[in-house]
Amino acid sequence: MGALERQLAAQKARRPADPLLSLVVPVFNEEESIDIFLEQVVPLLERDRLRFEIVFVNDGSRDETLARLFNSSTRDHRIRIVNLSRNFGKEAALTAGIDHARGDVLIPMDIDLQDPPELIEPFIARWREGYDIVYGVRSARTWDTAAKRLSASWFYRVFNSMSPVRIPENVGDFRLVDRRAIEVLRQLPERNRFMKGLFAWVGFNAVGVPYERPQRAAGSSKFNLWRLWNFALDGVVSFSTVPLRAWFYVGVVIATVAVLYALFIVTRVLIFGIDTPGYASLLIAVLLMGAIQLLSLGIIGEYLGRLFLEVKGRPIYVVEGVYEEGGPQPRQD
Repeated sequence: MGALERQLAAQKARRPADPLLSLVVPVFNEEESIDIFLEQVVPLLERDRLRFEIVFVNDGSRDETLARLFNSSTRDHRIRIVNLSRNFGKEAALTAGIDHARGDVLIPMDIDLQDPPELIEPFIARWREGYDIVYGVRSARTWDTAAKRLSASWFYRVFNSMSPVRIPENVGDFRLVDRRAIEVLRQLPERNRFMKGLFAWVGFNAVGVPYERPQRAAGSSKFNLWRLWNFALDGVVSFSTVPLRAWFYVGVVIATVAVLYALFIVTRVLIFGIDTPGYASLLIAVLLMGAIQLLSLGIIGEYLGRLFLEVKGRPIYVVEGVYEEGGPQPRQD
């Protein structure tokens, strides 16, 4: 028996026979999707006879999302609501859900049902085999635009070429995470959260389950091109110093070329006495160096900006209240 088989066997022996499953669902202006989501997810979980809770994290919604969550919680005590004081972003909302989940296993899900709830059963099956993290692999993204599929492919390649922590391609936040991995995630204090990278960083035994990503059930995506770009930039900067290190080598190359060119000019003047003015070449060189300096300062600024946010030590999110059965959760001191 190999090392992996021994680890899986050891973890399998520790798995509870009747685990509590926590579904963590961040929501932002999703009033149209709540009832559709519950109508599809709850019967599946009940059919599989799973003990579960659904932790909705309201990320500062401005529509009727919170009111509909209150109504759903009143009808079903297995629904809990973590209401954030304002919009902190999906990564912070997902972190809040992880912090408040009580389950033995946790599954983050999007409410638009592009994360198929039918995968929960195979996730649980692989977890019972001893795996600590079971992630969904998007084998087909038919409903994504060609530009989004291409940009996603580029992002995974760039990220994995720069970062010592590799993330599987075509994998989102949809995955099952065991309690011992959850406890490690809760110890990570960084304010700039890139959850795909953090899930990979914690390690543990992980396995993928392929699925076809369906069309969104209701509503519209809150991620436009600009937000996706910033999301990708956060991921690269959070997990790699290669962009900073690269400019050292760029500087070395430019300095080497400059020294060699200077020696060439001096040698040519000494031997041939030629000293031809070169306004155009001088202007190009000045503009090129200015562009390189501004670009390098921008990259340094990205890292300094994140360092500035980390040093201030503000909380990742602020909870307005935690609600169960339509009312506030009693404090447990």
